[in-house]
Amino acid sequence: MTEPTPLAPSAPEPAAATERLAAWVIGALTAIVIGGVALVIYAPHGGHAAGSSWLPEINASLNATATILLSTGYVLIRRRRVAAHRTCMIAAFAASSLFLITYLIHHARVGSVPFHGAAWLRPVYFGLLVPHIVLAALVVPLALMTIYRAWCGRFDRHRRLARVTLPIWLYVSVSGVLVYVLLYHSGH
Repeated sequence: MTEPTPLAPSAPEPAAATERLAAWVIGALTAIVIGGVALVIYAPHGGHAAGSSWLPEINASLNATATILLSTGYVLIRRRRVAAHRTCMIAAFAASSLFLITYLIHHARVGSVPFHGAAWLRPVYFGLLVPHIVLAALVVPLALMTIYRAWCGRFDRHRRLARVTLPIWLYVSVSGVLVYVLLYHSGH
């Protein structure tokens, strides 16, 4: 005897399908972001890195702002102030998104900016830069999925992923400011 097939999928199936769709969209957005960054840094440019752009200062300010908002959001959720936490985290995402836009605009103009600081700072600079680049690529899908899970009310899964996402996002934001300082203020 065969069991009857349900006419509608069970409750977990639509949620799983939605999660798969979200993962696909987040993967596509991540690929677009990483591809866009690679394109603006490594494609030939008409501009030059020695130009007097104000965008690096804006970028560093946005990274610093994201750091403050992420840290504040963490403190707020530890104090169970959920609405204030949500506001801080959305603002941190907005600051990081604005950073990405201004970063892309700047590097579309100047391409890759070489390090001209003191020789002894080179290992420090690259020691910060390499993990910054790797983790910046990783934080895109992590942040998007963490936000998505909160948005959908899947707080248990949001919490588990946020414990991974937050330290990475904080490292990327803080190291972004330090990379800026070393790149633009360590002697040209």
